[in-house]
Amino acid sequence: MSAHISNVRPKPDKVLVDIAQYAAKAEIKSAEAYRTARLCLMDTLGCGFEALSYPACTKLMGPVVPGTIVPNGARVPGTSFQLDPIQAAFNIGTMIRWLDFNDTWLAAEWGHPSDNLGGILATADWLSRVAVSQGKKPLVMRDVLTAMIKAHEIQGVIALENSFNRVGLDHVVLVKVASTAVIANMLGLSQDEIINALSLAWVDGQSLRTYRHAPNTGSRKSWAAGDATSRAVRLALMAAKGEMGYPSVLTAKGWGFYDVSFKGQPFKFTRKYGSYVMENVLFKISYPAEFHSQTAVECAMSLHPIVRDRLADIKKIVIRTHESAIRIIDKKGPLSNPADRDHCIQYMVAVPLIHGRLTAADYEDSVANDPRIDKLRATMECVEDKSFSRDYLDPAKRSIANAITVHFRDGSKTDEVVVEYPIGHRRRRADGIPLLEEKFRINLARRFPAKQAETLLDLCMQQKKLEAMPVQQFVDMMVI
Repeated sequence: MSAHISNVRPKPDKVLVDIAQYAAKAEIKSAEAYRTARLCLMDTLGCGFEALSYPACTKLMGPVVPGTIVPNGARVPGTSFQLDPIQAAFNIGTMIRWLDFNDTWLAAEWGHPSDNLGGILATADWLSRVAVSQGKKPLVMRDVLTAMIKAHEIQGVIALENSFNRVGLDHVVLVKVASTAVIANMLGLSQDEIINALSLAWVDGQSLRTYRHAPNTGSRKSWAAGDATSRAVRLALMAAKGEMGYPSVLTAKGWGFYDVSFKGQPFKFTRKYGSYVMENVLFKISYPAEFHSQTAVECAMSLHPIVRDRLADIKKIVIRTHESAIRIIDKKGPLSNPADRDHCIQYMVAVPLIHGRLTAADYEDSVANDPRIDKLRATMECVEDKSFSRDYLDPAKRSIANAITVHFRDGSKTDEVVVEYPIGHRRRRADGIPLLEEKFRINLARRFPAKQAETLLDLCMQQKKLEAMPVQQFVDMMVI
């Protein structure tokens, strides 16, 4: 005989309430967070502009029905498309994530908080165009930066202690949740309506990580976040129309997220929502590579001048690394596509050892067919360093350390090269910002005529001027 289950509708789960209160009411006072958000906006858009050079990405761009143009719709930067905000969010989110070159957050769960910009920018642009058409004031870019800071925070704080990858779920669930919260707030929803929207995001079936791992690694990992942030726009719009929510979506016995998808364990939190994540976010500045390998690539670049003329003499390459890198990107055997290669630490070390570079083009077949790459991969051994693993999780350090030693057949070896913090880490901001700005300049030049690119760069370099710009005017500057 089944136990009696009360049909009294419960109060909303505390996790939902906390997120909704933060999204709706929190005032961001950190100047550092806004400065970093501006840099994040530049870098994220730049990653999208570079991705538009790849047909595998551009084939997914545009409306669902070819030729559709939406009056007062959201524009897709770097293109001529004007779409409904849901499809625009997918377009923007997909181009942002395509090359695995935008920002990163590493903790118990991993992810890329700037993935949320797809939904945020599309919604802000659409709302602003509608407002102007009605004689009302549009949103300004400070509103976009505020939404970015809050989306980063929601995604990143949940990720600190809660590992979705260990239960087989992809981190884009947190993109959907964070985007839903901030977009619902942008739409002017009440706190209760934001809770409804959040519950709809959690009640969705969540993406499996299988498209990120052998033997199924594939291009879905490049559009999964675009899918998640666009889904957030849809759910927020449904809540705006009065669609009901499910208050105990996380905690309901037997049917809630915890019991069904999280092995019965509730989420854990070690800090309240503020602006910590944006202030500490990791930028991928130099290399389009899965972030756990960034310092390994830096090591390989340092070793390139020493080994480039002795590649045939290499007997063994030892990569001393951390547990997360071994679990995610330590790969043997054939690599079938670019998505497979940019999640293989051995591949991402071999290319710079050989060529002294690692670019997005280096994951394509034309480079991967070089037999020297697989020969070097076969010599590599990944070894966990427990101290690296501890420092990776230490909130005072958050290092992403790797070390490489190359052994030769004659018994000699290189000195071990160790890099604990990548160039995009907060501890290396002073070194990283000029390189990030140069990366943006290069990516603008890939897509826009010189005058248009220079105007965009000049605006984005000025914090106050950018923040005051109406959103639709900013997006119009990026139309092709």
